[in-house]
Amino acid sequence: MKKTSFTGPVYVVRDNIDTDQIISAQYLNLVPTIPEEYEKLGSYALAGLPESLYPARFIKQGALDAEYPIVVAGRNFGCGSSREHAPIALGSAGCRIVLAESFARIFFRNSVATGELYPCELTERLCDTLKTGDVVTVDLDTHAVTVKNTGKVHKFKPLGDVRPVVDAGGLFNYARQTGMIAK
Repeated sequence: MKKTSFTGPVYVVRDNIDTDQIISAQYLNLVPTIPEEYEKLGSYALAGLPESLYPARFIKQGALDAEYPIVVAGRNFGCGSSREHAPIALGSAGCRIVLAESFARIFFRNSVATGELYPCELTERLCDTLKTGDVVTVDLDTHAVTVKNTGKVHKFKPLGDVRPVVDAGGLFNYARQTGMIAK
């Protein structure tokens, strides 16, 4: 049974976070299907963010994983190139959910196709009210984000038909599980 809720501290970013900020081009030679390289890819997730705007780093120096299973973003998260390494790097770093006002279409599709994370579209702007380190619970069944300190509940749009694909671990796993392709 797949997890339906996730609790943890959030990492908050603003608008127009592009794929080069999510995973810089210099790391695209890492092959996600090789376990050691997949792990290494996560250690560079969000390393392209300017330190002047994001002094708290998503991945601490020398770490492979983030302490933030949830990213909260503004508009147009994942814009830029079509690199599927972007959601893979976040997933490898331990991120399970990105809550954003809107997503670049290709990032959304790559998140679903790879099954690395749930791209949840918020119905209100949370990147102005939440701060990095705030603890929330995201419930995929009720489409709700509950802030631990305040108890305030925010909504996001249902994932609909893409949720079972992410639940399965990506498009190919989903196709195998549903009999679309041979196991």
